[in-house]
Amino acid sequence: MPDRTTPAPGPRPSPANPAPARPGSAPGHHAPPGGGPVLYGRPRPQGGAIPYPRGTSSAGLHAHGRKGGTPMPRVLVVEDDPQLVRALRINLQVRTFEVQEARDGRTALRLAAAHEPDVIVLDLGLPDMDGVDVIRGLRRSPSQVPILVLSARHTSEDKVRALDAGADDYVTKPFSMDELLARLRAATRRRQSPAESDEAVTVTTDEFTIDLAAKKVHRGGRTVRLTPTEWHLLEILVDNPGRLVTQRRLLQEVWGPTYAAHSNYLRVYMAQLRRKLERDPARPRYLITEPGMGYRFEP
Repeated sequence: MPDRTTPAPGPRPSPANPAPARPGSAPGHHAPPGGGPVLYGRPRPQGGAIPYPRGTSSAGLHAHGRKGGTPMPRVLVVEDDPQLVRALRINLQVRTFEVQEARDGRTALRLAAAHEPDVIVLDLGLPDMDGVDVIRGLRRSPSQVPILVLSARHTSEDKVRALDAGADDYVTKPFSMDELLARLRAATRRRQSPAESDEAVTVTTDEFTIDLAAKKVHRGGRTVRLTPTEWHLLEILVDNPGRLVTQRRLLQEVWGPTYAAHSNYLRVYMAQLRRKLERDPARPRYLITEPGMGYRFEP
């Protein structure tokens, strides 16, 4: 007769006997209570070093090959937290990104010059130099590689400082990996088709068409009347598709350097542009606000 005795419960999880990890989890992630997206980049507890997976060099440079002969987008990750670097590497390689790593600013500048990445993910708190200085160093070179800042610095001043130095995007820690990957995909798409963005004289969306050469906007078969100020704002944003343009830059280019602090001007004119171009101005699809930082045109 089969034994129907209920098995004894297993030992309770403890520091000496930890609970098993959730299947599919990667180091460096933290699941928020009650579900929701996994957040990465929280301060890690003190402890031993995180071991690297087999086949990965701890020297700071790990490059996957090519898939089917097609070049894979190359990402340079500049981060000194080994646990977060490993989580980023795992997620990026699964999505067919080629990953390079740098643990300090000087290594980042050297690798960027030698290997020409398609996009750079950059922490600001590096051991040898400030990340903003790395951005300035990268922007002194002819390369216009997109730079996505990934940092625990969350104040508007920190964000504006990095963006004014030449960063293209800014994500604060802790962060959602899905959001970071979406921003990286957008950056690499822009990188892979520079001729379209540099030479296009007409920008077409589902709602409107912008003729940059004629300085005209058409919507629903009709010409949209824009004031010179509205056109100047729109032109700057359209010339930087998908990139965040800071409030300071817009104010200085449209109104002049003495108006750099007058953000209320921007709010008024951006509201007018949305009323003229967006299907739902309260929920804009194309003219996006990044609170405390600036605006973005999403084609």
